[in-house]
Amino acid sequence: MRHAITVFVCLISISFSFAQKSISAKLIDSTTQKPIPYANVSFGKKSGVISNANGVFQIHFKKKLKKTDSLLISCMGYEPKSISVQKFSDSILILKPQSIELDEVLVSNKTYTALEIIEKAEENLAKNYDFNFRKKKLFFRESNFNNIRKNSIKVKESTIPEFNQAFMDSIMRIMPKNASDHVEILGELYTKSGEDGFRKLDILKASHLYDKNLEVSFEGLEERFNTIFRKHIKRDSYFKIKSGIFGTKEAIDSTMFESAEDRKEHEETNAFIEEKKKIEAERKKNFSKYRKTNIADLEKASFTFEDSHLNFLEKSRKYKFEILDYLFIGDAFAYKISFTPKRSAEYKGVVYVNTDDFAIIRVDYQNVKLLKNFRLLGISYQEKVHKGTLIYSKNDSGVYSLKYAEATKTNSFGVKRPLKIIEKNKNVKGRRKQNELSTDLHFAMSNTNKKELVVFENHTISDTSFNAFKEKPNVTPTYLPDYDPKFWEGYNVIEPNQAIKDFKSIE
Repeated sequence: MRHAITVFVCLISISFSFAQKSISAKLIDSTTQKPIPYANVSFGKKSGVISNANGVFQIHFKKKLKKTDSLLISCMGYEPKSISVQKFSDSILILKPQSIELDEVLVSNKTYTALEIIEKAEENLAKNYDFNFRKKKLFFRESNFNNIRKNSIKVKESTIPEFNQAFMDSIMRIMPKNASDHVEILGELYTKSGEDGFRKLDILKASHLYDKNLEVSFEGLEERFNTIFRKHIKRDSYFKIKSGIFGTKEAIDSTMFESAEDRKEHEETNAFIEEKKKIEAERKKNFSKYRKTNIADLEKASFTFEDSHLNFLEKSRKYKFEILDYLFIGDAFAYKISFTPKRSAEYKGVVYVNTDDFAIIRVDYQNVKLLKNFRLLGISYQEKVHKGTLIYSKNDSGVYSLKYAEATKTNSFGVKRPLKIIEKNKNVKGRRKQNELSTDLHFAMSNTNKKELVVFENHTISDTSFNAFKEKPNVTPTYLPDYDPKFWEGYNVIEPNQAIKDFKSIE
């Protein structure tokens, strides 16, 4: 309530002599009263944001505002709305569905079938989309949500007293059932669309929202197990691990039994090798390179790339197409066409095709069957959901480039099988078997990964400018243990969802 009052006071305190710093509002459908996601909120030709899945947007201004400055709000199927920035005072904005009189709109000199429209979209692909060098100012967000639905270890036999049922139950209790982390990046991408190797990322600001306490818990858990093993297991032992019908032999790391003096000598003799390993590990964990790959994966999922999962253009024979409607998307009048599999295709969705140039300006898609379904001897893995949205708009070159991309993937993993660990030692007199731990393991978890990309500015650059830019090495994000609304204050980003706003590390 206090936050709402503060926002209200700020909004009604606008004057002509001082510029308003930001505007925040929620977009609502006048008929259904439902929020309007992915609406384009523009301020001038080069600045703007997109409303999130809940219809909420916030836009910041970095210059002194004039009386003539206004926001233009446009969204698929709705009447555009222009609002004076200095007179803006509403936290909720209502958009009206755009009425269409087909007899007043010149759709085409010819009546096309849905398949003919799709074929023309493919014919005009190279002409309609930008594959040149570009500099894009963007915001990228990746969220991971992990949920452990089942975790139990039933001890059937144990010759190590500490590895009893009570100990295993305590381990299962302290394991976090739900965990999430969120990475957010504001940066500039130097790229040549459609070609690998032509991407450079300049990270201007980045954050990583996660709970460090969960990492500490696992480190402590590992140390507890190692302490028990050191106490009971002999130096020359080896493990025989049996799970189901399979068995394997694993030697025990002898450094577990070294004294402090031996360990110090061991570390000194391997210092050079360890340093090289550290450098290699840091290279693999390069934050900027990994996120650049994530952004590239979002872009390459588009129908504009060969071998994309959205292959309704490349392999149109696998799909059934149907014209559902006609509607406005901003200033463009578009066909609304559904595509559904009629053969082995894995996705269904809706495409919106500009009637003037046959450019696809939006795609909503979702898989229709499991993308992967592996089950063998108690181990299972499934890729259940892959859905998303791609939105394109014209850039300064008059051709189309990616404005917004969103993709969500959900998979599950499970293990349900017996697990037996046997310690053996051939140097001990008598029988080789020393200790045994026999259990039934049942573990099941699901993971949801969501990525969002918004391109705020998009400019043509030369290959010389691309080659001249040098990426910054060793870029790291700011660690956030709790959601901090002030972190992105003054920056234009897509508004966070409720899960991010509610994130808080465990005390």
